Amino acid sequence: MRRVRVIPVMLLMDDGVYKTVSFKDPKYIGDPINTLRLFNDKEVDEMVIVDINASKESRSPNTELIEDLASECFMPLCYGGGIQNMEDIRAVIACGVEKVMMNASALKSFDLLKEACAKYGSSTIVAGVDIKKNLFGKYKVYNHVNANTEGIDVIAYCKQLEENGAGELFINFVDREGTMKGYDLSFINKISTQLSIPVIVCGGAAQMDDFYQAISNGASAVAAGSMFVYHGKHKAVLINYPNQKDLVNDLYLKL
Repeated sequence: MRRVRVIPVMLLMDDGVYKTVSFKDPKYIGDPINTLRLFNDKEVDEMVIVDINASKESRSPNTELIEDLASECFMPLCYGGGIQNMEDIRAVIACGVEKVMMNASALKSFDLLKEACAKYGSSTIVAGVDIKKNLFGKYKVYNHVNANTEGIDVIAYCKQLEENGAGELFINFVDREGTMKGYDLSFINKISTQLSIPVIVCGGAAQMDDFYQAISNGASAVAAGSMFVYHGKHKAVLINYPNQKDLVNDLYLKL
């Protein structure tokens, strides 16, 4: 039986948990500490928490909140948002966070990524990559700070992240984020064959079969936001996560 990581993603904004659709129209979900406690009760594999405004505001991570979250978190925790220098990374790790995600800073330069991997080890550093289709239907790297699609080839960029030490990649499909219309399986298959480090995919999951299809097409782990905070066709806010029996029967045993 093959076991893979199924990872909820919490988006922080103004010290609350929000959910977006294609990085727009944020909707308030709840208090981050209470939300995290509910995920604790669900015995999730791992958590990703991202402050979606920190880099836009050139603001360092809110270590007071991160420390509170880390102290409540019973599972491995990855934090991203506002990482600008080695002191930010040190401060976040000192809060009790196992992994630090770098996104906007890597787009500026690979220097910080390379230095961080050398000091803390590749297993501690995750490279976040937001991707969005351009007018010609080609995926390009998306810069969430200025809300622009850069003219950067996704696969070439991901290879550079790997070469500069990133331990794993977190690929977020901007066009599918929050839509619950499924992952882009063909691109997952394409990019996973080009890299040797683990690839986590996010953006579009709505059901367990989406996880199965993503892993079957080469993803190393799967992440989701809306699927774990909404319930039913009217999207009532309800923190949820598959129980271990369902994970085994509907995912692990099928792989």
